[in-house]
Amino acid sequence: MSDSLTARLDNFAPVVLSVFRIIVGLGFLAHGSSKLFGYPGGPALPLAAGSAWWAGVIEVAAGVLLTLGLFTRAAAFLGSGTMAVAYFTAHAPADFWPLRNGGEPAVLYCFALFLLVFTGPGSIAVLRR
Repeated sequence: MSDSLTARLDNFAPVVLSVFRIIVGLGFLAHGSSKLFGYPGGPALPLAAGSAWWAGVIEVAAGVLLTLGLFTRAAAFLGSGTMAVAYFTAHAPADFWPLRNGGEPAVLYCFALFLLVFTGPGSIAVLRR
């Protein structure tokens, strides 16, 4: 019974991975567009905001690429690194624990994107490499 369930679930893994990638990409895109354009929540950050504004640029670009499944591994690598830097520069100085320093989204995006570096885009993607 267990083996047949595992086999049936394994058949869906490439499609579910694609759905995961698309949801993560759309969320990442929303965070970036919020920083740059003030939508869907905001206010928009001015260019003078420095690294936070540039993080928004990376989030928008990587979010679009991830959602489409185009250059997934490279976009995920760049996004994961951006979130690691964001956590250690903006959140960790206040407190180590992500739940207390507001860095939980940065940690989750960092590791979700890091997973996509190794798994690739799944079966539904513009470029499946």
